Formats: sequence, C-alpha cells, structure tokens
Amino acid sequence: MITPAAIVSAAAVAALAILCLALLVTVWRVVAGPSLPDRILALDMLTGIAIGFIAVVAVRTGFSLYIDIAIALGLVGFLATVAFARFVLSRAREKDAGTGGRR
Repeated sequence: MITPAAIVSAAAVAALAILCLALLVTVWRVVAGPSLPDRILALDMLTGIAIGFIAVVAVRTGFSLYIDIAIALGLVGFLATVAFARFVLSRAREKDAGTGGRR
C-alpha cells in the first residue's frame, strides 16, 4: 500500500521537475526575447516559477515560513512588473513625442 507521504513526495519531485523545465524555457525567453515586453513578461514568469519552487519546498519540508516568503516575493514581483510596464509606456510616449506622433 502506498502511503500518503510517498504520494506527496512523488508529487513534489514531479512538480520540481516540471518547474525546472519551465525555468529553463523562461530563462531562454529572457535571453532571446525579441522585444523588451517579452523579456519583462518572462521576468514576471520567473517570479511565478520561484514562488512555485518555494511552495513545493514548503510542502516537502513542512516549514510554513516559506509560504510567507512566497507571498512577499509575489508582492515584490507584482510591483516590479508594474514598474517595468510604466517604464515601457513612458519609453513609448517619448518615442511618439520625438516623431511628432507620426510613425
């Protein structure tokens, strides 16, 4: 009979493997992204993947402080995404102002 602890352990290993694959693909998008918004979106995704890693480690170890760390990282990641979006918008406005609104 399979114990619940064995099921959780196997699920955690599978989740870590999937998160590692997602991390590799996302890092590739950050490096090879064709535009700045693609890179910003990939950085936001990296934050989500890091939160996933922290959550899986919290489940495996049973140490609930990791959940607080994941929440804090989510808040910081959200604020960083908003800041990057404002940067992209201000850059687009400067570009439009430099061309007189013509493209």
